[in-house]
Amino acid sequence: QVQLVESGGGLVQAGGSLRLSCVASGRTFSSYAMGWFRPAPGMGRQFVASINWSGRTTYYADSVKGRFTISRDNAKNTVYLQMNSLKPEDTAVYFCAASKYTSATTSLPDFASWGQGTQVTVSS
Repeated sequence: QVQLVESGGGLVQAGGSLRLSCVASGRTFSSYAMGWFRPAPGMGRQFVASINWSGRTTYYADSVKGRFTISRDNAKNTVYLQMNSLKPEDTAVYFCAASKYTSATTSLPDFASWGQGTQVTVSS
């Protein structure tokens, strides 16, 4: 079982930036992919970004492509989500998740462990 703790959320004006962090413990961090999700109204948690075990492969939702960057530091057991050019529609609780697999995927059922979430609020 993997334990995940997110941080870095907050209130920012539209066009601003935030960097989310997620520290993992409980399993060898470099043995699994990681992802970030956020809820969509009436639709449950939606995929935002994912990264494979080594950091060499990443995927993004179309809505964040070009604005968000996912990265990881296996020496620090940490995955990051750099969010630039934030929009009010990015407002959400962001959850990091640990995959069952080493390869990056975009499917929510592929992720077995979840953090408690961190709130991001973007004002217009």
